Amino acid sequence: MSVGLIGYRGSGKTTIGKRLADRLWQPFIDTDDVVIKKAGKSIKEIFEQEGEQRFRDLETEVVREVCTQPETVIAFGGGALDRDENREAIKQAGLRLVYFKCEPAELLKRIANDPQTAANRPALSNLGGSIEEIESVLARREPIWRSMAGAELEVTYLTPEDAVPYVVRLM
Repeated sequence: MSVGLIGYRGSGKTTIGKRLADRLWQPFIDTDDVVIKKAGKSIKEIFEQEGEQRFRDLETEVVREVCTQPETVIAFGGGALDRDENREAIKQAGLRLVYFKCEPAELLKRIANDPQTAANRPALSNLGGSIEEIESVLARREPIWRSMAGAELEVTYLTPEDAVPYVVRLM
């Protein structure tokens, strides 16, 4: 069975996902990385040059593709579940989703400490990556994530190494 990891940027989907995949002897796919490879540019550049709609269209193509992969750990971009067709593809594939819940202040700290975020990720609103932006986006997306997730893991105070055994148990 494949497992999908969902949550806000900075929640650890990629970092924990890679460790989980190693533990399970499965391949790891980050949908954002696949979009970047397809487009030949960063997500921020896609947003700036072609708009969010183009990014979301590429993301939908990628979600459809990765959902067909057997026995894979998949980290979905934070907004991937915003589209009905992406949620439907995930349901049809029978993926087990785990939502990584993380407190906004910790997300802000993690994002600020990642030098790649500013260079490669667009702001998600006109609030420019602030705590208010995080809270606003979480308020909109969290109900979707929770409705789709088979399990939820509070990752605010977990190291990636500590989180992996919990995810295994939740699968």
